[in-house]
Amino acid sequence: MEVNVTPTPPLPQTRNRSAIALVPAAILVVILWCVYFLDVGLELDLFRFGIVPRSFVGLRGIVLSPFLHGDLEHLLNNSVPLLVLGWALYYFFPRVALPVAFGSWIVSGFWVWLSARTSYHIGASGVVYGLAAFLFTSGLLRKQRTLMGLSLLVVFLYGSLLWGMFPIFPRISWESHFWGAVAGVAMAFLYRNVPSAVRDPRPIVWEEDQEPTDEEGDGPQPPSPEPSPEPWHSTDTWTVNVPGMEKPRPPER
Repeated sequence: MEVNVTPTPPLPQTRNRSAIALVPAAILVVILWCVYFLDVGLELDLFRFGIVPRSFVGLRGIVLSPFLHGDLEHLLNNSVPLLVLGWALYYFFPRVALPVAFGSWIVSGFWVWLSARTSYHIGASGVVYGLAAFLFTSGLLRKQRTLMGLSLLVVFLYGSLLWGMFPIFPRISWESHFWGAVAGVAMAFLYRNVPSAVRDPRPIVWEEDQEPTDEEGDGPQPPSPEPSPEPWHSTDTWTVNVPGMEKPRPPER
């Protein structure tokens, strides 16, 4: 399945786009911090609104769990990559940024609800993995120097995320990480024909069969030389275990 979009008006200048691209991610991060301090200050125990796999009440966590975090370290670990990757998503792919972010959010949450361990799954790490996987895969699929550089940057900054996709740490929701990455790769293939907002400079190509016209000179032009046999151009989340799930227990590291 492929998605194509119709041409859109030119985007704002690079400097303005760079600032505008940061706004959605910054708003989301501010909301996460507000929710956290509201939860801690009023002792609301909002973790109970996280994803509880295969539970009807746990379905609400598909939408709400990315807003919930267990402690400041958990929140900070998700805030920084959300800002960086969210900015990159809206800067390089503004036309599909919203469906990619929303798709990573919902798709990863649904599969966590369907297949993960029985526990409360909270945190925005599934979205982080979705964005990282989308940006990395998109750079490889498009074979543009700029986007391939972006892929390398994602690996350099967040290559260690790979280990979070395996059941190594018992308190970490590796299922959220895994399904977030799967959702990001799927989105990259789905939107692979949508052009990036940043293009590589086009190479100069000399046309073999282009002949000068009379308008380009003072008079009739001499006959063109015999064509050369060679062309002139080259082709080149964390989890909260609750025994029996009878009463929720606050998160712990």
